[in-house]
Amino acid sequence: MLRINSGFSQKELAKEIGLDNTLYNKYENNYNTIPLKHLIVICNYYNVSLDYIFDFTDILKYDKVQKNVDKIIVGKRLKEFRKENNITQLKLAEYLGTSRSVLADYERGRFLISTSFLYMICKKYKVSADYLIGRIDNPKYIK
Repeated sequence: MLRINSGFSQKELAKEIGLDNTLYNKYENNYNTIPLKHLIVICNYYNVSLDYIFDFTDILKYDKVQKNVDKIIVGKRLKEFRKENNITQLKLAEYLGTSRSVLADYERGRFLISTSFLYMICKKYKVSADYLIGRIDNPKYIK
């Protein structure tokens, strides 16, 4: 919807944000899940929150947004969130349909969390995606 409202074609937007048009087309048509790093580029380009993109809030953008995402901060926030909510790595991994070791790798900052896992966690536990990935410090939770 953002692309259409901005008047860009898929090809124009893909070029503008540095993605191959065919790849962007697959993301937009839900053939492939857009990786978080590409989704962040789109959020930054349109100056919108990830929570807005995920339809977790009507708030278009937050103040004081960190544009770059650091895997270490994401891992720390994910672990902090999990511990605050008394969720074991195994329990969260089972909910996500992955292994505990994958979750441990996210928490160690070895890999950036997948978009689908981030979405599932935020949706179920009503935590801000922008907060979890370190783009904002507040709000921590969403409605």
